[in-house]
Parts: sequence; structure tokens; C-alpha cells
Amino acid sequence: MATFLYKLGRLSFRRRHFVALIWVALLTLAGVGAASAPAAGNSSFSIPGTEAQKAFDLLEQRFPGTSADGATARVVFKAPSGEKMTDPGNKATVQDTVKELSDGSEVVRVTDPYRAKAVSKDGTIAYAQVSYKVSGMELDDAAKDALEDSAQDARKAGLTVEIGGDALQAVPHTGSSEVIGIAVAAVVLVITFGSLVAAGLPLLTALIGVGIGVSAITGLASALDLGTTTSTLAMMIGLAVGIDYALFIVSRYRAELAEGREREEAAGRAVGTAGSAVVFAGLTVVIALVGLSVVNIPMLTKMGIAAAGTVAIAVLIALTMVPALLGYAGRRVKPMGEKGKLLGRTAKQKPERPNLGTRWASFVVRRPLAVLLLGVIGLGAAAVPATSLELGLPDDGSQPTSTTQRRAYDLLSEGFGPGFNGPLMVVVDAKNSDDPKAVFSETGDAIKGLKDVVTVTPAQPNKAGDTATITVIPGSKPSSVTTENLVHGIRDAGADIKADTEAGVLVTGSTAMNIDVSEKLNDALVPYLVLVVGLAFLLLIVVFRSILVPLKAALGFLLSVMAALGAVVAVFQWGWLSGLMGVEQTGPVMSMMPIFMVGVVFGLAMDYEVFLVTRMREAYVHGEKPAQAVVTGFRHGARVVTAAAVIMMAVFAGFIGSSESMVKMIGFGLAIAVFFDAFIVRMAIVPAVLALLGRTAWWLPKWLDRALPNVDVEGEGLRAASGDDDGDRELVRV
Repeated sequence: MATFLYKLGRLSFRRRHFVALIWVALLTLAGVGAASAPAAGNSSFSIPGTEAQKAFDLLEQRFPGTSADGATARVVFKAPSGEKMTDPGNKATVQDTVKELSDGSEVVRVTDPYRAKAVSKDGTIAYAQVSYKVSGMELDDAAKDALEDSAQDARKAGLTVEIGGDALQAVPHTGSSEVIGIAVAAVVLVITFGSLVAAGLPLLTALIGVGIGVSAITGLASALDLGTTTSTLAMMIGLAVGIDYALFIVSRYRAELAEGREREEAAGRAVGTAGSAVVFAGLTVVIALVGLSVVNIPMLTKMGIAAAGTVAIAVLIALTMVPALLGYAGRRVKPMGEKGKLLGRTAKQKPERPNLGTRWASFVVRRPLAVLLLGVIGLGAAAVPATSLELGLPDDGSQPTSTTQRRAYDLLSEGFGPGFNGPLMVVVDAKNSDDPKAVFSETGDAIKGLKDVVTVTPAQPNKAGDTATITVIPGSKPSSVTTENLVHGIRDAGADIKADTEAGVLVTGSTAMNIDVSEKLNDALVPYLVLVVGLAFLLLIVVFRSILVPLKAALGFLLSVMAALGAVVAVFQWGWLSGLMGVEQTGPVMSMMPIFMVGVVFGLAMDYEVFLVTRMREAYVHGEKPAQAVVTGFRHGARVVTAAAVIMMAVFAGFIGSSESMVKMIGFGLAIAVFFDAFIVRMAIVPAVLALLGRTAWWLPKWLDRALPNVDVEGEGLRAASGDDDGDRELVRV
């Protein structure tokens, strides 16, 4: 592989005009496609195989034309202090609003609060429910404007009016913190390279790669039902790895220049050596992201594949466009150790003066057991909060208090109880029953006898009379454990009814769907871990030609991801530092968070493992003792890996400013996970373990050594072809 990539790097350097033209053409094509494509809204949400989804599908069949998947809005009214919603003036205002809402072309029906008994017991709060023909993502702007205008008219009459439901979706934004993250990355690159030109190359190539990836996602969003979160996460991951991969290529190029090689040769060798590490690091990220499809949640699968595509683009750009731009930069990119005019031109550093990475690695090699224990205990302590992890999906209660959805949620809780925001819909399928009406009545009575039930509405049968819906209002808020227990209680009661009457009882609604999603994700976590870690473990055996090094890499990853989950629980569930992070409402951790963090963090963790340890292996196979090889790997790689980690943390932390709770949580989780993995696991635990293992770390059974393909990540073939091997250093067979 090193030889092929070496030739690719030289070709890209030499034919830089052609390479640059190809990438600019792809960026233009993707941009035009994104600009001309229809706008996409929030991705539709379906969970195949769950009871909530089965009930939803049954409603589509048995209640045709009712737009079961249509958007809904709850217009919540509150009377001024000292008044009630039943007062003649307030009642007239509400009825005018209901009439105004009913005139919409996409409106199916609007409930009158006074006929539907949707007025609170104290008479201060009432609500009207609006049902639409189409889903929230398909609802046109005119319908949304009409909804907001009607609320505004009622406000002018003196009422407090807020709108909840999925008809109005808050457009997520990341704020200025995303720009700050990129600015931090730029500063780190300038400090690392000492040159604006060298620092600008990783940023430029990463932005081009992300531009192509996100534009392609935007262009295909409507056709493939991709939501706004998909492109945001692809941007987050693509930008981070794009900068890192280009950073490693440019750093290796400068090191090759420092050894006296010509620029084209240096570009070829940089791509042949560091590029090999980029390929395998990118493969681990792609495996982890594509592996999310095993969960069988379409939205998660699309997010993973879209982000994986952006990572693949970042790898291709690092292998081709980076050497092409190095050709354009010419002498403005200085050899390693030589500063540009920005920081002052200096002589090359004296070889005998050890850098910080060398001094740190030497310390770890001298005290491996103490460093190992301190790192493991520290990460273990950070992981303790993860033992109280509670999972759920965000609802309007997790929205910022500045949004009308959140204020409507709070008003409904105040007037009708917290469970009113998460009603359960029970679907009774009595098609195989002899007496459907009796089954409907029996089901309602059984539900009334369960704990935490506030209201059970009479059964509403379809025209055929063989299926009915029953609405159940819990006593607890939608994300509570008590509501989850109620859902399971209704399903258990439904199993008994089915045994007696052959009638099916299914529970659906957004609350039940969230519960089913959480359970499905929990069930899929172990198979996902086995698949992704197993495939990456085999890949790393090929890269490092070792059993213990990949095993150590996987165990280190588990430590860092558990510590990161602990930090997420502490901030978003317990409320520690919540004000600093902009978390207005604590609650369960998003149910997708653990499995998504496992996938992304594993891929990123293997990035640093590959970049750092391949340098160690390169030194070891060329004759250095195991302990010295660890120090050599840090001397060449620690500075760059540190810069890459800081950049990635800055990029992820930039998304903490997002108004969407899912993006905020993922941004924080990935940033803290990179910190734990890069600075504690890879910089401390990894060298400590390798120092303790010695030559054993690089052991591989002879039969497996013969069976594995030689991918030559160390560039051994390049050295042999050019006669660079030192005469007094014999290659070690491992």
C-alpha cells in the first residue's frame, strides 16, 4: 500500500492543476445540486419492528383518510390574572381563533376547547388541537404562518397564547461557537507549523471536503428523507477528521523535507507513510459509522452513512489534494524545525535537545505502572455517573424556555398535569373477536385499574367497528420511569385480553415510540460493539501485526467512552455545570447517545492509535528497543497528535452552542471523549502498557504472520527501494 500511495502522492504533486480542478469541479457540482434541490425538513421517524410502529401502521390501514401521520398543533390559551377562560370575552376570542384556524387548506379538524372539555379545572387554561393532512416536514409555510398569526390575534385580545406540537419546528442553529471552534483550530495549526500557509492547508482541504459532503447530503435530503441533524453531524465529524488527516500529511511532509529530500519526493513519502495511517484510521471511522445500520433505525442508519461518506471524502482529499496544494505552496511550507516569517525564522532545533513529547514518554517509560494506575483510576472515577444513566428522547420539555413549544408544554402541565404532554394512544384490534364492543369496554376498564392513570377516554371505533383507539393520560411526565412502567403495564394487560378474546392491544404515540426506541437501542448496543470492535480489531492486527496492541487499543477505548458517558450524565442528567453548557432542562440522556458515541469515538480513538503507534512500530522494526521505540514514536508524533486532538475538541465543542439538544449533547460528549482518549488513554496509558509489555507487545503467531497481507504501513518498501536503510540497523522480524 505504501508504494501505491507514494506514487499517488507524487502524481498529485506533479499534476496539481488537474487534481485541484477535479476537486473544485466536484465542489461546484455538489453546490449546484444543493442549491437546486427542494428544501428538506425534519426526517420522518419510523422504528421497524416495534409495537408502537406496528400500531401506527395499523391505524393507517383501519382509519384511512384520517392522516394518522399528519402534523398536530396545540394552541394553549391562558386567561389574564383574575379571569377565567369561560368568561364571555375570553370564550369569544378562543372561538374566533378556532374558526380562523379551521379555514386552512391543509387543516383536517380543529377541536373547540369548550365542546371537547379541554378547559382546566380552575378554568384558567384551555387548548385547541389542530390536526393537519400532511406531516410537519411537509407542512407549507403559509399554514405555519396562519397558525402563528391566529395566536398573535388572540394575544392582542389579552390572552397568553403558546403553540406546542410538531406543526411548528424550531430551526436548529449552532451559533457563533461553531465559528470559534474553527478559529481555535486555526490558531493551533499556526502554532504547530509556525506558518500561515502550512496552517491554512488543513483548514482549506477540510472545508472543501465538508463542503462537498454536506452539499451532497443537502441535495439528496428530500429524495432520501434526510433531516437537518444528518448534515450537522456530517459537518461536525467531517470537519474534525478532515483537519486531522491533512495535518498528519503536512507534518510528515515537513519531516521529510527536514531530512533533505526534494519536495516532490517528500510529498510522495508523506502520502506513502502518513497516508497509509490515514487510510486505516479512516477505515475504522467508516466501519464504526456504517455499523450503526445494525441497529435497524432508519434515521440512525442515514446519519451514520452520511457521516461515513464525508469521512471517506476527507481521506481522499488528504491523499490527493493535500500534496497538490503542497506543490502550489512550494518553499512557503518550511521543513520541520524551521519557522516561517510569522513566528520568526530560526535555525533548526538541536537534535540533542529533547522536545516535550520525548521528555513525557521518557518519564512514562521510567514509571509505567504508576502512570497506568493513575490513568485507569482517573477514568474509572469519571465513569461512575454512567452507572445511573437514564435514556429517553427529547420532547418539547427539553426545548429552551425561550421557545413557544416549551412554554406551551409548561402551560399544559400547569393546567392539566405533567402527563398531559405525553398521551398514550391504545389501538384495539378486535377484528378476530366475536364482540368488538365488549372488547373495547373491557380494555378501557383494564387500563383504568392501572397505577398512574389520570384519564381514559371512551373508545373511538372506526367505520367497520372492528378497531378502536383509546387515549390514556398518564399522571407523570412523558420522560419519567413511571410513565415507562405504565406503558409496559398496558401491554401486559393487553396480552391477557388477547389470550381471552383474541383481540390485539397495541400502545403507540410519541411517548411509547420513545420508550421503544430506547429499548431497541439498548438491545442493539452489545451486538453493535461486537461487530464494530471485532472488525476494527482484525483491521488493526493487519496494521500493527500484533495481537496485544489492538487488544490494548480496544480496552483503552472502552475506558474513554465510559468516562465520556459519565461526564454526559453528570452535565445533562445531574445538572453539573449545566449553566456553563447552556443546558436549561436536565433529564434523561438521549437514547441514541451511547450507541452513537460508541461508534464515533471508537473510530476517532483508533485515529490516534494508528497515528501514534505506527511511528513506534516503524522505529521498532528498524532496530530500536521497545522502550526506545515508544520514546521515538512520541518524539515524532506527540506534538502533531496533541494538535490534532485540540483541533478536534475545538470543532466538537463548537456545536455545544446548538439550539437542538441532540446536537448540543453529541458535541459535548464527543469533545470530552476526545480529551479522555487522546490525553489520558493514548498519551499515558498506551505508552505505559507498551513499556510494561516490552517485546511481547509486538508478538504475533508465525502462522498468522504468514496468513496476513503485508500492508506496509511503515513504508519499509519505500526505504528498501531507495536504499535508505541504515547499514548498521537490521530490520526486526515481528
